[in-house]
Amino acid sequence: MTPNQITAMRVALALLAIALFRHSVWAAAFAVLLTAIAIVLDGVDGYVARKSGRATPLGAAFYILGDRIVEDSYLIFFAASGLISFWIPVVFIVRGAATDFLRAIAQTRGMTPFGKSGGMVQSWWGKVLVSSRWSRAGYGVLKMVLFCYLGLVMCVRSAASDLGARVDPAYIARMEELAIVLTYASLTFCIVRGIPVLWEGRWLLESEGSSALRGTA
Repeated sequence: MTPNQITAMRVALALLAIALFRHSVWAAAFAVLLTAIAIVLDGVDGYVARKSGRATPLGAAFYILGDRIVEDSYLIFFAASGLISFWIPVVFIVRGAATDFLRAIAQTRGMTPFGKSGGMVQSWWGKVLVSSRWSRAGYGVLKMVLFCYLGLVMCVRSAASDLGARVDPAYIARMEELAIVLTYASLTFCIVRGIPVLWEGRWLLESEGSSALRGTA
């Protein structure tokens, strides 16, 4: 399979999982498995692109688009389900839109979104936070744990309501408390990884503004 096909597959699996979560406890359990597979594929498409020599600017943009669709869809769904605050997906979406906007401008200048050479993020600390393997893998694992865990919380809720299972409310409350911790840990990681892109990409806006002023002079 091509990297773009893998990206399309993980988006399809994620949307299917979200559609299954509310059907039954068994469907929700299967949705958790699909969620784990979709997040794992997040790293597979990039790996295949690098190893097969198929890494292209269009492929990188499609990868980012797929990542945004998967991430934002889960966050919006869990917010609508009452498991996380409404403001969590808002922050993720705003951060993603801002960084993607700067990356789009950078690509018009011949820069790559993530590449070690020719990338818009050049500082050592920026590369560590944005493009290093541990950062990208850690963020992916954290999102997988968060989405799967929130899915498990929905499974427990469904077991209590649909199957009449006896679940201690205090146990559910503790699960929801841990969900809050994981959510804010993911949010913090998301913001921290976006800081280098916003900071080092600010000169793109400054140069665009200067060009516009020169054009009207």
